[in-house]
Amino acid sequence: QVQLVESGGGLVQAGGSLRVSCAASGRTFSSYNMGWFRQAPGKEREFVAAVSWRGVRAYYADSVKGRFTISRDNAKNTVYLQMNSLKPEDAAVYYCAAKYYSGSYVYDKTTTYDYWGQGTQVTVSS
Repeated sequence: QVQLVESGGGLVQAGGSLRVSCAASGRTFSSYNMGWFRQAPGKEREFVAAVSWRGVRAYYADSVKGRFTISRDNAKNTVYLQMNSLKPEDAAVYYCAAKYYSGSYVYDKTTTYDYWGQGTQVTVSS
């Protein structure tokens, strides 16, 4: 069992930057693939970024590629999402998710993940 707590959300102007964090506890963090998803009002939860349990591979949605960077610090049991050049359409609740490593990783599907945080709000003003 893993508990995930997001933090770092807030209000930022378009073109600005923000870093959200996800702190994990309960199990060995390094055994989990980690993902970031977001959900805007009236929309379904969508994939943003993911990183493998070893931290070697990273994946991004086309909409954020080149602007967002996912990283993890296993020593701190934390995964980060650095968001640069933010756009109004990036505004959403951002959720952290964890999938215990089992040799299979469909990184961009919500159904892949076993654990979810409660989310952190990111607001982007125009």
